[in-house]
Amino acid sequence: MANALPYIVVIQLVITLLLAVLLFALARQVGVLHERVAPMGAMTSDHGPAVGEPAPTISVATLAGDRVEIGGPAAAARSRLLLFVSPSCPVCKKLLPIARSLAGAEGLDVVLVGDGEAAEQRAMIQEFRLGHLPYVNSLQVGIAFQVGKLPYAILIDAQGIIRAKGLVNSREHLESLIVAEETGFGTIQAYLAAQRLASRNQDEVSHT
Repeated sequence: MANALPYIVVIQLVITLLLAVLLFALARQVGVLHERVAPMGAMTSDHGPAVGEPAPTISVATLAGDRVEIGGPAAAARSRLLLFVSPSCPVCKKLLPIARSLAGAEGLDVVLVGDGEAAEQRAMIQEFRLGHLPYVNSLQVGIAFQVGKLPYAILIDAQGIIRAKGLVNSREHLESLIVAEETGFGTIQAYLAAQRLASRNQDEVSHT
């Protein structure tokens, strides 16, 4: 047993080094992936109005009784962020304070959209101090944009054009919608498709 001890130590050392190399490689790949997709729009997964198309024009009432115009030119000449949420969605609740601060920092008009029991929606508004943000409790809006999963965000510019949209679960995802409006890539899929096309064109040029 004593003679085997040095071999066991060496084997353990080799295994530890291999695990360290694998961990480094994994971390590097995660970093590359983050670099590729972080600045772009969120991942979209629906078949509603596409980025670049006019948003459906809908006039709906908020829980406070005010009217909100979704789509069409904005009266305040600012972009509008529709954030689809639910009181039963933990991730949605995590995003509510972020959306509130983002509205002030980016000069956006944030409209929260839900559907369900009005009492539950009002309780969430009170819990997260969202009284200053329009909250629409309407199934009609979700159907118009064909939103199937939550939390979901849609960025509409001042002219009523959809500039970015997708599933969101972090501040980075919400901020990526703003970046997407600036870059013209409304979704991760659009960005990756453009990258593939550019790479293919570059390969064709290099072979001519």
